[in-house]
Amino acid sequence: MAMLSAAGVHCVAMPPDIDEQALKQVFPGPASALPGALALAKARAISTRMPDALVIGADQILLFHGGLFDKPHSLAVAAAQLRELSGQTHELIAAVCLMRGGAPLWQHSESASLTMRPFSEAFLTDYLDAEGEALLHSVGAYRLEGLGAQLFEHVRGDYFTVLGLPLLALLGALRAEGVLKV
Repeated sequence: MAMLSAAGVHCVAMPPDIDEQALKQVFPGPASALPGALALAKARAISTRMPDALVIGADQILLFHGGLFDKPHSLAVAAAQLRELSGQTHELIAAVCLMRGGAPLWQHSESASLTMRPFSEAFLTDYLDAEGEALLHSVGAYRLEGLGAQLFEHVRGDYFTVLGLPLLALLGALRAEGVLKV
């Protein structure tokens, strides 16, 4: 929401009231297609309640060695995830869609590859203490826009995609829809 507001897109955030875990468990496609399916499900849930509104749906997943990481539910889980990612490369896939009246108008996904540096247990402890529960809102238990930048050796891909939203593509779609000036 803050990313959209900062880019001059005025919108209202609404919870879609969907069971993401259930959708993940029954998703038949490849993991790389999951964020697109989740973005569509979120947008559809809102769009059917507000059929005249232009609805943005978005989601992001972290793929690592063929498995998915979820947002950690505790700092202990965040620490375990970060230890597993230390010195390794993982992929973030972010998807976004536009929907009106329950019908998809546009969808897009992008990926980024991130390589974490190996780090010490002392660094991890300091990092968890400094960032605290904010890490529980991130699928990777890091915030690249903050202290989490110190975790990485290499990032390949769009910065906004890493933050969870392919913003530049979305802005183009909103211009095409007449929401933003060309």
